[in-house]
Amino acid sequence: MDRSRNGRRAVTPGPVAATVADGAQAAARARQRALCVAAVSSGDEEDLGELGELLWTAGVAVVGELVQRREQPHPNSYVGPGKVAEIKVVARACDANLIACDDELSARQERTLEEALGLPVVDRTTVILDIFASHAGTAEGKLQVELAQLEYNLARMRGLWSHLERLGGGIGTRGPGETQIETDRRLARDRIAALRRRLERVKRTRAVQRSQRERAATPTIALVGYTNAGKSTLLNALTDAEVGVRDRLFHTLDPTIRMLRLSGRAYLLTDTVGFISKLPHQLVDAFAATLEETRRADLLVHVLDASATEARIEVMKGAVEHTLAEIGAADRPRLLVLNKIDLLDHAAREELRLHHPEAVLVSGHSGEGLEELGARIEAALLHFLRRVELLVPYAEGGRLAELHELAGDVSRQDTPEGVRVRALLPARLAARFARFVVAPPSA
Repeated sequence: MDRSRNGRRAVTPGPVAATVADGAQAAARARQRALCVAAVSSGDEEDLGELGELLWTAGVAVVGELVQRREQPHPNSYVGPGKVAEIKVVARACDANLIACDDELSARQERTLEEALGLPVVDRTTVILDIFASHAGTAEGKLQVELAQLEYNLARMRGLWSHLERLGGGIGTRGPGETQIETDRRLARDRIAALRRRLERVKRTRAVQRSQRERAATPTIALVGYTNAGKSTLLNALTDAEVGVRDRLFHTLDPTIRMLRLSGRAYLLTDTVGFISKLPHQLVDAFAATLEETRRADLLVHVLDASATEARIEVMKGAVEHTLAEIGAADRPRLLVLNKIDLLDHAAREELRLHHPEAVLVSGHSGEGLEELGARIEAALLHFLRRVELLVPYAEGGRLAELHELAGDVSRQDTPEGVRVRALLPARLAARFARFVVAPPSA
């Protein structure tokens, strides 16, 4: 296992690193072999490891990297003309048959690069959308991905039929090329409108389900974080669920809700789609109904990969915070969790505690730290509860059962008048038991 100087595992993904290191062998084996290209400003870190991992997840081998430092991407070709010529030489030398850019390209930039290089060009958004399309398993997930793809490709339809435009007449005429473009755009817009209507129905269904949960006053917790931080593994470890887990980016697309019990009290724990740097806005819009679960949660458990370098952890934190702000969840209470500590030695763990004293160190794989995490979740949600003392007549046995369900562990004492109960109840439900109160509730 590769480790950085601070003892933590290096952030470079193993499969991508192996592909790059093998070079010629990978080029001989892989159907698609990508040269990664980035235009970064002088203050930014030139790390193409994440793009490489995205490509590996999409089934593409990485055979080389090129970075140009410039304050702004070139408006016509993303990188400067000199770098375009260099890309052509390097692509031929490493036998690349695909150029992958680390930013979202405009239609003009994509066409200019393809014409100059004679190779297909994809941007970061295209790669992410392709991964989402291959991982979508439910009907809702497929609708969301199709909507994001259509919205992204709508602006790129210009020029698809330019070879027919010369057939058009003179001034005031419309050639068949232009007609075909307008037809394609109209069909795409019609399909987008239909998908939005279907997703709106999904959103209404989720709203009904959410309102039923809110009436039950069960506190909700959402696992959020960078993709492949181990959120699904943590969900399984906390709830004994059997959600599918794989070591790849964006394995989970659809929200998964499971019951979590702490001190006998029920909580709803939701696993959501992972975030990433430069998450395409089309995906944020398309997955609005899914991400609504995050925006409405009572507590966000922000999961990070503890085995990454400190610099990488800060990048991941920043990307998640940016996305949470974009979906309107920046004001939600937060609990930071550093997962995968089973990959670290003692010295690396102590360094993490020094850098992140507010975080809980856990391992969803080995179960380390889960007891502390449960205690921290309970403490974070304590303000949703109200301490009450009740006297429940023996004839109200159903109310006692309901109390145990809502309050979990309760203190009870049998008296001649009935059962005297001390419990912590969700504040929204305390009024339901007001007639049994024998002492004023206190916070």
